[in-house]
Amino acid sequence: MSEEQHVRRQARGERRMAEILDAAAAVFAEIGYASATTNAIAARAGVSPGSLYQFFANKEAIAQALGERFVEQMRTSHASAFAIEGIADLRLDELLDRIVDPLVTFNVANPGMKVLLAASTDLPAQLAPTLALHNSVLGRVEAIVAVRAPGLSEEDRSRCALVTLSIVKALMGPIVAATGTTRAALVTELKRALHGYLAPLEN
Repeated sequence: MSEEQHVRRQARGERRMAEILDAAAAVFAEIGYASATTNAIAARAGVSPGSLYQFFANKEAIAQALGERFVEQMRTSHASAFAIEGIADLRLDELLDRIVDPLVTFNVANPGMKVLLAASTDLPAQLAPTLALHNSVLGRVEAIVAVRAPGLSEEDRSRCALVTLSIVKALMGPIVAATGTTRAALVTELKRALHGYLAPLEN
């Protein structure tokens, strides 16, 4: 096989993997991680189960790759939202706008992310495929809490970040499922809940 043929074959393989991950994200979003099967993912991607297994050994491997892709997408698209620089000077409502709005936009565009984040706690046996995604978001929140509430102990900061992320998780599903003014109202309620929890910790 020539180098050019090898490059073309590699490119086709990468496209097929991307198609499978896109299909998995859609299937996870529609029926949940636990109910999703490799057969359903293969059918959505328009490939045979045998072709899918050439790239991914099982559903857990697909979830792992999808979680890694979400982490990378968040790292590139939300760098400014989670940036530490200048956050001490922002009002809490301004900070919540800067973080929550792009996070909602990302989740609406990638509904499979919500399912994988939920799987990190709802499906303990499947922690590995989604732990990186969960920890990436949690670490960003904890870093922000450390700046906004420097008087908190390390243990308290970790707990605060976990509670904050849990509030976001609880409302993100209804937000993604809603549309129009209903979604906007739910986003407002999410910010109100976060403000109510975080404001006393900053004083």
